This record gives sequence, structure tokens and C-alpha cells, in this order.
Amino acid sequence: MPKLRIDRRDVEVPPGATLLDAARKLNIDVPTLCHLDGHPANTSCLVCMVKVSESGKLLPACDTLAEDGMQIESETGEVHAARRQALELLLSDHLGDCLAPCWFGCPANMDIPLMLRQIADRDFAAALATVKHDIALPAVLGRICPAPCEKVCRRAQADGAVAICLLKRFVADVDLAAPEPYAPGCASPSGKRVAVVGAGPTGLSAAYYLARQGHACTLFDENATPGGRLLQETSEDELPRDVLQAEVRTILQLNVRWRPKTRVATKPGPADLSREFDAIVLAFGAQAADQAEAWGVKSAGRGIHVERHTYATGVEGLFAAGGAVRGKCMVIRSAADGKEAAATIDRYLRGEPLGGALRPFNVRMGRLQPDEINVFLANANRVGRGTPGNGVEAGFTPEEAASQAERCLHCDCRALPDCRLRLHAASYKADPKRYGAADRHFVQDWTHEKVVYEPGKCIACGLCIGITEAAGEPVGLAFQGRGFDVRVAVPMTGTLADALTKTAAQCVAACPTAALAWK
Repeated sequence: MPKLRIDRRDVEVPPGATLLDAARKLNIDVPTLCHLDGHPANTSCLVCMVKVSESGKLLPACDTLAEDGMQIESETGEVHAARRQALELLLSDHLGDCLAPCWFGCPANMDIPLMLRQIADRDFAAALATVKHDIALPAVLGRICPAPCEKVCRRAQADGAVAICLLKRFVADVDLAAPEPYAPGCASPSGKRVAVVGAGPTGLSAAYYLARQGHACTLFDENATPGGRLLQETSEDELPRDVLQAEVRTILQLNVRWRPKTRVATKPGPADLSREFDAIVLAFGAQAADQAEAWGVKSAGRGIHVERHTYATGVEGLFAAGGAVRGKCMVIRSAADGKEAAATIDRYLRGEPLGGALRPFNVRMGRLQPDEINVFLANANRVGRGTPGNGVEAGFTPEEAASQAERCLHCDCRALPDCRLRLHAASYKADPKRYGAADRHFVQDWTHEKVVYEPGKCIACGLCIGITEAAGEPVGLAFQGRGFDVRVAVPMTGTLADALTKTAAQCVAACPTAALAWK
């Protein structure tokens, strides 16, 4: 039996085993895309490269037999660079969005497509939980947000954007009308205390997410009623006060103590709060520039100066966000700041590096051409953008909401959590723009009852071809084209339904890029 060393660790494997088998026996994670256990090696993706020390050669681990005495390097900078380059070459030819444009349009980066699918399935409770993962005041924002997410909705190019804001409001209103509105799970008490100064959208949001993380919050405001600019800048018609009060109650019912009529810059003062609390977040809006000196922080053009990604002021344990930093901004931006500041403060209280919010890895197609929009629309719900039948004030009915949610074009990846190309690209910090972009050939094949095929995402790994061949599919799949134009397709004039009569589940599970995915 061959005995070899990988990353200075000894391993013994059966005859005929590959370097990939040997690495796995040592629990060394060698990335793969075109490999599938039980099938011949394809060696097409080249992301499983390792280095043979004796020869200095880089070889694919999935197809290199383990030999006695080998010395293998798997985790060096040179090996990682080779894997990164292979991933970047694959990404240069990848035509698809990881995250939908609306994700980027929303300052809170809410998972809008997931919410829409849940509403379409009439799972309103799940949709509300999805919203509140990123937005603490959805009933409020569903009424006053200028909906930047809808401005970038792909369907806006055709027959009107999906009514995202009204749908967010719909699930929030359904929840508030329930006997027991949604109460998120909160982490175990951390023993840490946070002062939130200002009960506007930033402060309310910060308190909500800090409480969810297990920290005891005290919310200070000089006014008798929480709301801040939500009360000052909106009318009763724009934002009914009973809606605001009901949504604020869902926040205060967490581990949040309410201290009204308290002007913190005087009594209790900054020094008092610093002694009583483990962290402080300043969220008092336009007053910030005037109060900067009292808090011992630097002022900027529109408010308090903070480190851009962490909201830290430079004073130990003191943070600022929302209007206190930006001056005038959208309410959704203020609320998003509160959430992001809470995440930073949570890391601070746990003794972790502050860092900044990690941006998820993403590939973007950019603006679609008219013919490409038509590809999306060809299999989309044909219902036009609608307004509530009983008037905007009443909101959508459940039937109207489900119908409107079904207008979503599903721009995001259908296998977002499991796409191996994305996971490896993120792990190796691959740059999807390193080698430019290939010619566009955006196509969707919907001829199978349950599976959609997007050739622009195919990396020609051949796994689905091998699966259909091994299973004896009458038609199956095959390579078509030459050079960089090679793609998997159905032979002759067959359809995807002809090709995948019994192997659809296997092919979808094996596809490393969601080129084949469940509808």
C-alpha cells in the first residue's frame, strides 16, 4: 500500500487511490468542481491542483495516482494561486447573478427574493422572519420607504417592478394583526449592557439587533414617545401612529429598557453612561454635530466622524450611526446603519476584532439587453404590477400578495447556498473580473417539467453527461461546440425532458454551478 506525505503528514492508501483520496483521508480540504465519486476523473476545472515536491509540478489531485514516497504540498501560496487562477478563468465565462439586483438596491441587504418566494407560497410567517432578519421596522418602512430596491428590479425594464415595498408591508401588517406578533429568538444573556442614545429608526434598529444578540439595551430619548424622525417628518396619513407604536412595542418587548424624556448630553452625561454601560451607540440624528464636543468625538461635515465600516468613533466603546453620522438620509439607510452598528458592537462586546460587515461573494451580469429580459419573461408570471384592490391604505389581500410576489423573475441563483463555484471562489478570494467577461449568451431552457438549464453557467465539467450515460438515458446529454464555445446540450433535436427522464435529481445534485437547477 502506498505511503506518502501531504503537508508533512503521513498517510497510507490502497493501491489505485488518488491524491484526492489521500488528502481526504487526512481531512485536508482539496476543492473540486468536476469530480464526482464513482465516475471517471474529468480534470477539466483544475481547481484541485496540488504540488509534487520532487518534480515541482502542479497536478490535479483527482486524477493523479498516489505513489509510495510522494511528498505533496496542498496549502502553499503557490498552490492557492493556481487554484485561484483556475476559478477566475471559470468565472470569466460565467453568466449569472449570485445575488439579485434588489439585494444591492436595498440598503439593509434584505433577502428580497426569498421573501417573495415565501409570500408566493403563502408562508407569511416565514416571510416576516426573513424580513426581520434585516429590517426591524418593516410595517413602518413599508409605508414610507422610497423603495430603492424596486428601482433596480429587473422587471422594471419590462412591465413594472415587483411591488417589493408593499409586499414587505403586507407581511408586517399580517404579523402585527396576529394575537402574538413575531418574537425573534434571542441569544442567551451576555451580561453586557448597551446604551442606545436616540429612539429614531437607527436607535430602534440597533436596540432590536443588540437585544437579539443577548445584550441588555437601554434606549434613551429626550422625547416622551419613541420614533424620532419617524414622528417629526411624517404625517398621520403617511405613517399611522398606531402602526408605529405597535412595531415599536415588538422591539421594547425584547430585552430593551425605555428611558424617555432624558437628554443624555446633560444628565446623565457621557461620563455617567461610560461607567454604567459596556458600549454606547449615538443615534440622535441631526443634533450630532452640536453634541460632538460633549462626547469627545470628532465632527465631520454632516455629523460625527466614524470609521466607515465599523461605526467606531475612536473613543473606547463609543459608536455612532444613522443621521448622527450622515446627516439627512433615507429612513431605510438609517435603519440599516442601526443593524450594522449592532453587529459591530456585538463583536466589540465579545472581544473580537471589529472589522466590517463581510460582503458576500457575488457575480453580476449587469444590465440586461432587451432580448435577455425577454428570456426571463418567457416563463414568468404574466400578471402586471398591481395595487391593492381596496386601496393602498388597506394593503394587499393574501391572494393579491401571492399573485404579486409570483411576478419575481428569480434573478438570484437557484442554488445560492450550495453553489460550489461560489463557495470555492469566496474561499480563495477569486476576482470574477480578473480576465474580463466572455461574450453574452444568456439562455434558459425550461423544457423539463422540474429543471431549468442555463448554459451560460455551465463549466463543461461533464458530470451530467457521465450520469446520464451510466444510467442508460435513451437520449441523455452531450458536449456540443468547440473550444471556448463547448457547452452541455441535448443531442440532435431532443429536449431537456427527453434527456433527463430518470436522472434529473442526480444531475441537479452533481452540478457544481447551478447550471442545472430545480425550478
